[in-house]
Amino acid sequence: MTLITTTEELAAVCRRLARHPFVTVDTEFLRETTFWPKLCVLQLASDEEAVAVDALAPDIDLIPFLDLMADRNVVKVFHAARQDLEIVWKMSGRLPEPLFDTQVAAMVCGFGDQVSYSELCQTLCRVAIDKSSRFTDWARRPLTQAQVTYALADVTHLRDIYRALVGQLESSKRTGWLADEMRTLLSPATYEQHPDQAWERFRSKLRKPRDLAVMMDLAAWRESEAQTRDVPRSRILKDDAMIEVATAAPRSVDALGDLRAVPRGMDKSRLGPDMIAAVERGLARDPKSLPRLDKDRRGTGGGGNGATVELLKVLLRQVAEAHGVAAKLIANVDDLEAIAASDDADVPALDGWRRTMFGAKALDLKNGRLALTVEGGKVIALEWQDGDRPDA
Repeated sequence: MTLITTTEELAAVCRRLARHPFVTVDTEFLRETTFWPKLCVLQLASDEEAVAVDALAPDIDLIPFLDLMADRNVVKVFHAARQDLEIVWKMSGRLPEPLFDTQVAAMVCGFGDQVSYSELCQTLCRVAIDKSSRFTDWARRPLTQAQVTYALADVTHLRDIYRALVGQLESSKRTGWLADEMRTLLSPATYEQHPDQAWERFRSKLRKPRDLAVMMDLAAWRESEAQTRDVPRSRILKDDAMIEVATAAPRSVDALGDLRAVPRGMDKSRLGPDMIAAVERGLARDPKSLPRLDKDRRGTGGGGNGATVELLKVLLRQVAEAHGVAAKLIANVDDLEAIAASDDADVPALDGWRRTMFGAKALDLKNGRLALTVEGGKVIALEWQDGDRPDA
């Protein structure tokens, strides 16, 4: 089996791969017991070869791989790249560029939202992927032939998928659309984990400004603790316990220990006083400085815009189907809610190709210049002509 276990072998492979216009890349990692992903195996392929690299081998330094990822003369092709890119970013502080994500490209080409690699293999390559090793323990050594064969399949068929999607993008003149999406994936901000932003994962669960104030400091504390110890957030404190602490706002370790969701004994550990200190910091925040709670997500009907949002959803689906683009790529619910609230909303759906395809129509629908109707079982959009509007 083609398995690289030394730095010398890896360097030689990367030198060969660097001669090609593109390489396909994938990783196998574990994250169940760590905060940061633990890279176990990485796979690389060109038109001439495909190799698996044992990232846990004792005599290997991955610098040649990282240098290849930074080579601007070689396109790096991934499928659903975000977690793979997070690994590269964490290891080197650099991101693979230029980049091509086949999942995003497939969305641009109308294959639906978040199409899987196996679906693209079946559709574009007429190949069925053996997923029997999908949930294998990639940290266990030695790696088996079955594991390596499975891993290599994730980069060998990717070569043909890449070519097929490039062809479709060029023929449909949508290459620039993909470039817009790659800019987000290539932004360091996408992978930076800021403790002071950790509260946002609880936004939809918070009910009162005081809850938000406490959660902002409590979530920042848990995030910092998890990163420092390299353990999952839930290993520090589970989400349901976080919410209970934020809403109860205990001001002593004894009060903390009385909360049902807090693990027994945590109040007496080192973490107990740290949690109380975080609660106190939250309670001390100036209410005027707090971010605004998203009332639209707390059952208020979008501040009276609920019906408009629902109509925009219908229009989005109609536009996506008409143009053969994944709806999720054009706009998300947050975009629709923002458009319903303001014609000048600062959202991607009102910029660039998205505005041309959907955003302008969304504003017309919202402002009565566009109507939706059904013909032949399909939703179609009708622009009102002068004098045709019912209220004209």
